[in-house]
Amino acid sequence: MRTHPTGPDTGTSDRAVIDKRPESVAHARDFARAFLDRLRPAADPQDAASVTLVVSELVTNAVRHARGASCSLQLQAQPQGIAVVVVDADPRPPRERAPDLTGGTGGFGWPMVQHLATSVTVTTGPRGKTIRAVLPR
Repeated sequence: MRTHPTGPDTGTSDRAVIDKRPESVAHARDFARAFLDRLRPAADPQDAASVTLVVSELVTNAVRHARGASCSLQLQAQPQGIAVVVVDADPRPPRERAPDLTGGTGGFGWPMVQHLATSVTVTTGPRGKTIRAVLPR
């Protein structure tokens, strides 16, 4: 994982390029926690946990389902909340499906992201998609 501060203050916006390997999801969570730890004023602990969970879900989906060798994760501190932005090379939007309660095949992540975020946008194009989720701060 390669990180790149993108704002004038490294606490306001950070970006990471994430190689698509299973262990990369844990690195993305660590990246999110480090970003949140630098915020002033600090994020509410419950809101910080929600941001970390959304990062985990979106990066997991990109690692498991998207095309390409990597994806990018950007975190932005804004007055109205924390934006989690994941970009990957797959133009297909997240698929809505009923959660699998017995088979262990998932289906919980995307509804959880939509529930935790105050807004979620998915932008698709020929080069891939961008998912932007804004969560309370």
